[in-house]
Amino acid sequence: MPEKCKESSRSLAENAQFLRSLFGMSADYYEKELVIGGIRCRIVMFTGLSSPEKLTVMALSLLEQERRRFADGAALVRYLLTSSRIPAESEPLAKRAEWIERLANGLALLLVEGSPCAVALSTQEMPQRSVSEPDGEGNMHGPQEAFTEQLRANISLLRRQFRTAALVAEVHTAHTHARTEYCLCYDRERAAADTVEAVRRRLAGIRLPVLLDSTYFASFLKQDKLNLFPAAAYTVRPATACARLCEGKIVILVAGSPSAMIVPSFFSEHFECLDDYSSGAVFAGLIRLLKYLAFALAVFGPALYVMALSFAPEIVPADLLAGLARAEAETPLPPMLEMLSVSLLLEIVREAGLRAPKSISHTVSIVGALIIGETAVSAGIVSIPVLTMAAAATIATLAVPSLYEQSILFRFAAILLAGIWGVLGFACCVLLVTAMACGSDPFGYDYLYPLMPPGRAAWRDGFVRSIWSRLARADRRAP
Repeated sequence: MPEKCKESSRSLAENAQFLRSLFGMSADYYEKELVIGGIRCRIVMFTGLSSPEKLTVMALSLLEQERRRFADGAALVRYLLTSSRIPAESEPLAKRAEWIERLANGLALLLVEGSPCAVALSTQEMPQRSVSEPDGEGNMHGPQEAFTEQLRANISLLRRQFRTAALVAEVHTAHTHARTEYCLCYDRERAAADTVEAVRRRLAGIRLPVLLDSTYFASFLKQDKLNLFPAAAYTVRPATACARLCEGKIVILVAGSPSAMIVPSFFSEHFECLDDYSSGAVFAGLIRLLKYLAFALAVFGPALYVMALSFAPEIVPADLLAGLARAEAETPLPPMLEMLSVSLLLEIVREAGLRAPKSISHTVSIVGALIIGETAVSAGIVSIPVLTMAAAATIATLAVPSLYEQSILFRFAAILLAGIWGVLGFACCVLLVTAMACGSDPFGYDYLYPLMPPGRAAWRDGFVRSIWSRLARADRRAP
């Protein structure tokens, strides 16, 4: 901020000219001169963020009714802040940088002749998306609300679910060119104080040109930059965020983003959902085991097929091996290149369907799945077993959407290693994935907790879920 922007002047004309030099070319900048109690003043605001109608009803009408006279501008400012009924902030704004911040947040400023301080009036009326159902985290039971792009609205959604005095919501301004706000939410009774301080310190030290989503913080919170496993989890559901707060986690909200970041994050949490705790324990445990199986299939399934067909055919039953060999004999590519090309094609189709307009996204899926796939098989470019395995791996990836990026990267690495070095390459890939999971250390916690080392906690709420009476007893014993 330039030096002239730091301190304001007692001259109304100079202060108004400063703001006009910054925002005068903008169509949404509004200013109006008026007299209050015999003192010349000027109202400034952004019409898209503040409401002139609300300003008139809530503030100016009250001032007109009071009909007081003031000796100078300082007396008028003191009266507005301490005795008046208008909805004003309790502290005067003496620095011009504070004026710019309040205007950007949707408040109106009242500049007063003879006073270097401005009065901020609460006249926000920003256009915003209403609270709707989440479209990325499907659950049959539990609250059906999703975060919006408004930071204060998201904090209120959390506060409505978390009705105790233990919830702390710290709002900070990020070091970005746009001065974006973010909020650090935690339960002061359950969150570890050293973890909260570590997260607060790291976020305060981040320098970014722009901050549009909470995911921008992820790489700064990771200790091992080469580890592909995520350092945080994400949710658009206030109910999920509230559940993590009760576990002692920290929730990070960013203004303008409906996605909340949760730290620290464990591997097992990517296989959990709200429905696990609404369904019976036996069924929820079965579904959770299926998700672990789906993750293993998504990462290692195609590589296992390539390894078995190229280097270890003895592990495949004879009848099945004969059918696979006939199918591969009719294609020109070796199994590794064939599997890579089909996997890449499926990812291209998925990306095109995701980014394309909704009106043609279904067409993209039909063309990719039916026309291209059927034509490639009929022409003998790819075999049916390869196409089936690649499609099964792609579908299995969607069972654990929060690990989608990691599943894709690990899958291609496994196909390459298994296709080049066979059993040794496949084993090296399995060890590499396991080493990354074991080597992750989010804020001093074991990333594989409660799965490793195997114990009572792994069967209470890890691989499967225990009944609620046991979970409740375990929660009462927690510090």
